[in-house]
Amino acid sequence: MLRWILLVLALFIAAAASLTTVRAPTLGAWKAAVFVGEFGYLVIFLPIVVAVLACVLKSAGPVRWVALALAVAAIGFLLKPLVQATGIARELPATLTQAFGPVKLDRAPLEYGRLLDAPPLPAENVRTFSYARAGATDELRLDFHEARRPDGRPVPCVIAIHGGGWDGGERSQLPDLYRWLASRGFAVATIDYRLAPAHIWPAQREDVLAALAWLRAHATELGIDGTRLVLFGRSAGGQIAEAVSYTANDPAIRGVVAFYAPADLNFAWANSHEGDMLDPLRLLRQLLGGTPETARAAFDDASGYRHVTKSSPPTLLVHGALDTLVWHRQSERLATRLAGQGVSQALVSLPWATHAFDFNLDGPGGQLATFALEWFLTAVTK
Repeated sequence: MLRWILLVLALFIAAAASLTTVRAPTLGAWKAAVFVGEFGYLVIFLPIVVAVLACVLKSAGPVRWVALALAVAAIGFLLKPLVQATGIARELPATLTQAFGPVKLDRAPLEYGRLLDAPPLPAENVRTFSYARAGATDELRLDFHEARRPDGRPVPCVIAIHGGGWDGGERSQLPDLYRWLASRGFAVATIDYRLAPAHIWPAQREDVLAALAWLRAHATELGIDGTRLVLFGRSAGGQIAEAVSYTANDPAIRGVVAFYAPADLNFAWANSHEGDMLDPLRLLRQLLGGTPETARAAFDDASGYRHVTKSSPPTLLVHGALDTLVWHRQSERLATRLAGQGVSQALVSLPWATHAFDFNLDGPGGQLATFALEWFLTAVTK
């Protein structure tokens, strides 16, 4: 009986760990993929214990060798993110220098000590403001994460646009990143925007533009430089950030950052099917008020990919190659289009990572992403 328990345990661990190598087939598996990709190093003792038991449990017969092979495979899968992140970290400063120019940061792209003992985030000052009306009674609000320079000079401001499939999410998502950015000298405004299906595109773009106008009007009060703004979004928020940045023709928008975002909604529609995870066809219909056949103008207008020009702002893209929810090809295509127009850009691809890899800022993907983000913000707002 013990040998079969050992085998089942080895099989379960190996299957979960393999999500650093294969795309998650279900929503539950996707959540597991986030864990094993960014926290897996914390549970590597599990397959090690299984391997040791397989070696000492001689009564298990041939079954123990199968369990041992599965445990060894699981160890390899769990180490894969760290090994690949080490290689990316080695090349990342040169990649970012070539794209955006030289920057000096006081940290390395990947610090192994942070994997187990991350430094605490400093306290911050967060204030909430209403920046626009949304109907007769509702308000659109933003949370302003204050950053101050020792010399009192105004600081750049990052406008953060949350994800959530356009019909959900909230501005308070993953607050540790904004707290960290404020500690590094970048003020952050995390904003509400009107959600689908009650509000279809371009309502979301109008809300971001209203937030930009409000921030500029209150720049002195907030201690920010209204001419040094950067749009940042994850997933659906990244799509909004790209579409706004590439159409606004606003020199105050110094750059745009998108984590795992769908840049071309026509491409997203063409490569999605009914029943896909999170039902992307439904999400697109809700946002755009129809299909490419009935709402072509909206699909084109909301696709940042189609608005890239030589004057588009510098762009940083970060995407997991195993992303199940937004195909990595979205960022690849946008990076190629930006490069073709001579726009400063970089795509940081994480071979083991899936959607929402940055849930753990101190994991392999989180560290590389925040390093690239700080480099980019420093370069484009200096």
